[in-house]
Amino acid sequence: MNKRIISVFGSSAPQRGSAAFVEAQRVGQLLAEAGFAVATGGYVGTMTAVSQGASDAGGHVIGVTCDQIEQFRPIGPNRWVQEEIRYPTLRERLLHLVTKSDGIIVLPGGIGTLSEMTLAWSFLQVGEVAAQPLVLLGDLWRQTIEAFYTTEYVREKDMKLLSFADDAETAVAHIVDYFQK
Repeated sequence: MNKRIISVFGSSAPQRGSAAFVEAQRVGQLLAEAGFAVATGGYVGTMTAVSQGASDAGGHVIGVTCDQIEQFRPIGPNRWVQEEIRYPTLRERLLHLVTKSDGIIVLPGGIGTLSEMTLAWSFLQVGEVAAQPLVLLGDLWRQTIEAFYTTEYVREKDMKLLSFADDAETAVAHIVDYFQK
């Protein structure tokens, strides 16, 4: 596949019709319309929403799944996943989503989403992954980073690895702009 792949992280909690679900669908749609493939964790919540939005817009949807998750949550990938990449462990799944992408959008989420975002940020900081956009969507991330940020521990140049967006359009615009430089 010749398309750039954008990993999208987010919560499994949002239900169809909720504001978070609709926004995630829009992210998937806009990424597909801009010519990107999308990769998600492949299951429910915002993963389903992003997958459906991208698929409905004619995009390619990759679901990165794992046996470990399905042991405690016995569901398979959502029906919009066109290409499933499966790993035995959550660790391998996470590493794939962070290291095999050309950009990342992080939707609101909980502990799992926080760990995905911080791993991606850390890998960008130390050069473990190639330079790429890391876009944090929503006020939750602004508040989280503001609460965490201190010049004593986080350098300004590392803060510049993050882009913030208030809506799906702005998040995808950050991705598109990055590759038009």
